[in-house]
Amino acid sequence: MFWVLLLLMAWAGVLVSCALLLRAAALASVPAPAPPDGGAGTGRHPDELNLYEAAYLAGGPRRVAELTLLSMARGRRLLLAHTGWATVVDPVGRDPHERSVLGACGPQGRAPVAVVRSAAARDAAVRALADRLDAAGLALPPAARSSVAGGVRAVRRAAAAVAALAAAALCVPADGTAGTVILCWFALPLVLALGCLAIARFETYPYSAWASPAGQRLLAALDRERGEGDSLTAVALRGVRVLTDPALRAALA
Repeated sequence: MFWVLLLLMAWAGVLVSCALLLRAAALASVPAPAPPDGGAGTGRHPDELNLYEAAYLAGGPRRVAELTLLSMARGRRLLLAHTGWATVVDPVGRDPHERSVLGACGPQGRAPVAVVRSAAARDAAVRALADRLDAAGLALPPAARSSVAGGVRAVRRAAAAVAALAAAALCVPADGTAGTVILCWFALPLVLALGCLAIARFETYPYSAWASPAGQRLLAALDRERGEGDSLTAVALRGVRVLTDPALRAALA
């Protein structure tokens, strides 16, 4: 029965990929060591997170750049046009993130929002912010982020391979085995793969790409306390999709 060999291949792919994802998730959930100064970085109160830190933990460098742009726009220090251009109004930055935005606008004081956002997200100020959160045990190190993402991709590929192998099994002689029976056997590894993906989605939503478990708890507490409406806190936690101003949404789209 050649279809049994295909079934074994499907099981092997699913088990290996699920094991990779579980290993990556287990490594990402290991608490970070205490900072060298003896401080308890993971014992911080949600109110001790500034908005830049919350934005990074919730959405990474891009979210930090978007928060900076929106903060400057609401402070009337930057004009964000619905056409997708940013124009400097006040050329004095109040912090390194704002200065990175002003620098990205260039000597003319005007540049496309996409260009400014990309430059601000790659600025040294964001890298320093990431290093600080990583040292405090609130952000996932780059290696942990890539391993979890790689595990998810592996499980997705394994699920697709199961479907392909099931289709191939139906196309070969089955020695009298009904096609329904073959599909039921292939459904088992497919259910395992899809269930693993569902659990990963549930466990990691919505902060896992950047925040460690300790960082996720701080973000969840901050969301409960101050995450309503389209305030800057809501933007830091959920992104520009919470904005109700259509002009700002168009500018940052």
